[in-house]
Amino acid sequence: MRNTKLKFKMMPIFLVLIFGCTNDLEKDPIGLLTEKQVDTDPSTVTIESSVVSAYEPLRNTLNGIIPSWRWDLGVVFRNDIILQDVASGDVNKKYAADGDQAWIDELSTFNFTPENQAFNGIWVYDYEGISRSNLAIGFLTDDGVVERAGLDEARQTQLLSEAYFLRAYYYFDLVNNFGDVPLVLKTPDSFEEAFSVSVRAPATEVLDQVGLDLAAAKELATNEKFPDANEPWRVSKGAIIALQAKVALFAGEWTTVLGLINELEGLGHYSLNMNYFDSFDATREFAEDEVIFAYDHTSDENPRNGNGLAATVGWGFWAPTEDFLNAFEENDPRLLYTIDVENRHPGKLLGSTTAYKGNSDSPGNKVFIRYADVLLWKAEALNNNGDSEAAVAIVNQIRSRARATPTADGSLVPDGTLPNRPSGDQDQVREWIGQERRVELGWEGHRFLDLKRWETAQSVLTALGRNFKDFNVLYPIPQLDIDKSGGTITQNPGY
Repeated sequence: MRNTKLKFKMMPIFLVLIFGCTNDLEKDPIGLLTEKQVDTDPSTVTIESSVVSAYEPLRNTLNGIIPSWRWDLGVVFRNDIILQDVASGDVNKKYAADGDQAWIDELSTFNFTPENQAFNGIWVYDYEGISRSNLAIGFLTDDGVVERAGLDEARQTQLLSEAYFLRAYYYFDLVNNFGDVPLVLKTPDSFEEAFSVSVRAPATEVLDQVGLDLAAAKELATNEKFPDANEPWRVSKGAIIALQAKVALFAGEWTTVLGLINELEGLGHYSLNMNYFDSFDATREFAEDEVIFAYDHTSDENPRNGNGLAATVGWGFWAPTEDFLNAFEENDPRLLYTIDVENRHPGKLLGSTTAYKGNSDSPGNKVFIRYADVLLWKAEALNNNGDSEAAVAIVNQIRSRARATPTADGSLVPDGTLPNRPSGDQDQVREWIGQERRVELGWEGHRFLDLKRWETAQSVLTALGRNFKDFNVLYPIPQLDIDKSGGTITQNPGY
């Protein structure tokens, strides 16, 4: 096995210039890899490391991007659970209200300002991922660097496919959170060039680039489930097609969604696991059939690469809201796998129904795309295209798998649990799909995005007593970055 999991970190200076503000953000991480190093002394190890490093901003490792416990900057771990699950009304910060990290509570009430750490945190993580992806793409498209490194063509092609996908993923996340964002496609050569790109590009232009990157990634990818059998965590063609389908879903391009999902299914790699929890079980990683894209957290590495969210659970973080608990039908086994309230144990976050709580170096993966999610995209597209009957069949497929899964304590699910949905009109089926997405995908970072794209966030969150306003469909641009840009990066309306 290649030892590429011993990673180099990189933080090109333009990221600090445009998106950083504090002394800690201006420190070079240990093992900094620069363009000059690779250009003057390229090797397969340095090029491989540049790509592997681009995955790191997807992880929940504590202090995995910026050291020194910078809670004040929102960068201790990746903030998806806060921005999506807390904001949606499914998750509370803790079981008992307290003053610890009060900025997280502001996301649940929508009483926040552009200074809130959550926005700075995801901005830093995503742009760091873009920075690293850009650096890797620059190396891999430089024939001179590739030739001097002795990198074979097949490996170059695969690595470049991964880097294009990762850049697309980070930009898609930024657009969904912030709308218009700076579009940076290479490492700036000077301070002047860095300042010239510190302006917001229209979201449509950014999404066009996402489409181009995904198309390039797919063209370079092989049809294998795992392009590298020794490192199955790497981006595959399945992950690329799935993200293409998700982009089309968010754009309401239903026919395109269906075509891409048919292409994905044609690969023959993915199906629903027989057991609902297999997608999250740390002992089953890359040995099941449902996960399409996940970050591979692993224990006992140097530098650390474990799932640090497990540590926050040990500190009392992440409690279900009553509204989330009430969304589950009686005896639905998915609830206990998602959150064991009595033991305060969120199995899906931890990768185990019994272990890893409080373990800052635990091995549970972060799942970003799995086949159940894709199937519900398909149901949504079918329903919106007028084929509600086929959409209901998919919903029932998801429910059937759920009721066939033993509960987390090993007992069988009672007969009559989660009965099949009957036929229904388009509006009724749309409601069933929304309900199924909430309970099937709970605490996986999808709910707030769903509410926004369905244009139901206002009604749903207002009913929960949240202070949601129309302009909250986009989060505020972090004030740190507006200030650092000298005002060339502008704020979203309402903030």
